[in-house]
Amino acid sequence: MPSARFKEQRLPAWRRAVIKVGSSLVAGEGGLSTRHASAIGLAVARLMASGHEVLLVSSGAVAAGRSLLRATAPASSALPARQALAALGQVSVVALWQRFFDQPVAQVLLTHDDLRNRRRYLNARATLHGLLALGAVPVINENDTVAVDELKLGDNDNLAAHVAILMQADLLVLLSDVDGLFDRDPRRDSAAQPILRVRTITAALRAAAGGAGSNVGTGGMATKLDAAARASEAGITTVVLNGTAHAALDALQNDRLIGTRFDPARSRVTARKTWLKNLPPAAGRLHVDAGAAKAIAERGASLLPRGLVAVHGDFARGDVVQVVQLKRGVEVPLARGLCQYSASECVRLVGARSDEISARLGFAYTPELVHRDDLVLLTS
Repeated sequence: MPSARFKEQRLPAWRRAVIKVGSSLVAGEGGLSTRHASAIGLAVARLMASGHEVLLVSSGAVAAGRSLLRATAPASSALPARQALAALGQVSVVALWQRFFDQPVAQVLLTHDDLRNRRRYLNARATLHGLLALGAVPVINENDTVAVDELKLGDNDNLAAHVAILMQADLLVLLSDVDGLFDRDPRRDSAAQPILRVRTITAALRAAAGGAGSNVGTGGMATKLDAAARASEAGITTVVLNGTAHAALDALQNDRLIGTRFDPARSRVTARKTWLKNLPPAAGRLHVDAGAAKAIAERGASLLPRGLVAVHGDFARGDVVQVVQLKRGVEVPLARGLCQYSASECVRLVGARSDEISARLGFAYTPELVHRDDLVLLTS
């Protein structure tokens, strides 16, 4: 049962949700377990029967792979060993969830590359929309088998946030093995107080969240705060609730919550700009002067060549660049955007007026280096 300290509260009406189920709820030291997964699966089935759309982000593949090998499982936590275990265990994860649904279950494995490449990002969205239209249950995980350390999404809380943004979900549900967010770790301090609603994620809140709580998974409350912050920026409500509590799971069906709610940001960032801010790597940097920095930060202006001071990196037209300002000798990131000119062309346009572009290059694509529609601020 959920803690009586978490009073039931009303949620905004929702139609589509991404529900993340962590390793602590589907796996133990001996592999996958139906102890909690069965209740979660049946609750999701009831949500879908009542007209809601649900996408599941499920952990557990590595634990499942390790249990299949038993004594011969590699003890190493190095990436290649985990990749092999994940490849073995993914089939078991899908089979686990298929037990609880009359609808077919579809396995969808995503990588950081799939999300940072705009074409593949849109293809992934189209595939997931197609699965929902067919009445299937998408079960999503990171494709650990081909991921590399420096480009891993890292944890399924953040993967779930990316999927929620990708699918423009109304609700991101992060299931935990505790009732919600507390001001201190309730496992260590019985006086910990519940936090029912979060309007702004502060440094103090992050400090209270601590690290991972389970020896099975890679996530904890800290990663849930990261995921909630990312989803909030895109206008998505995030909730953290106890995946072991039937009442908390069933409350969602009636737009109710027994847990912690994170409000969406007041000024919603479009899905495209959220993608631009978080996913593609910057191929170069554009140093701008104080006037350009002020125009971008305060008025949401486009970046014109007149405000360009220096160019760093080798990038092509259409690549993502980071706009920076030099303050006291230190680069301060200001924004990210899609540059309309290559690095070599930008070098020739430093300090130019927009009506001088043709004279300097022999052609002109646009009067801006980065249009305001292709520019997203990194600071509020």
